[in-house]
Amino acid sequence: MLRIEKETDGCITRLLLSGRIRANGIACIRSAMNNACARRILDLNEVTLVDVPVVRFLIRCEEEGVELAGCPPYVREWILRERAEGADPEPWNGD
Repeated sequence: MLRIEKETDGCITRLLLSGRIRANGIACIRSAMNNACARRILDLNEVTLVDVPVVRFLIRCEEEGVELAGCPPYVREWILRERAEGADPEPWNGD
């Protein structure tokens, strides 16, 4: 189960994500990030499981300037592998 806690301080939005993130949770994350803040951070420190669509979504987030804080090593490695293989990232419809 995915839990999202949102912290906003001025023009910085930090989403604290915990639990399992699956493809059906991407829309919730997008919705929580959909604001005018210049700096957006996804804190993945408490994430326990992701799937392929989520990894591709995270790649796209980084391309859009979203910081991935506390990214678990296995997720970071998976992101690097997906990029090396030239996988198409999840479309971003947030901005």
